[in-house]
Amino acid sequence: MKRFHIAVTGRVQGVGYRFFTVEAALSLGLSGWVRNRPDRTVELEVQGENQKILDEFCEQLRQGPPLSRVTRLDIRELPPEPSGSEFFIR
Repeated sequence: MKRFHIAVTGRVQGVGYRFFTVEAALSLGLSGWVRNRPDRTVELEVQGENQKILDEFCEQLRQGPPLSRVTRLDIRELPPEPSGSEFFIR
């Protein structure tokens, strides 16, 4: 089990980025949350059992929805936590 905290920089607010993130995470069977931050970045925590799936998720985050423009992902590994199968917007 792996868990990551990710901060996404670029044009990621007001373009459906959080909804895109929820859809991508749920389609891959990942759990966690996503939220906008006051500094115009998007922050999320994601957890899953398979590193390959987490890598695929990060690639989807780099692409984002059509109106977004991601310039940077800051990824930090965290200790895993017991979790359900939900991924939601905070």
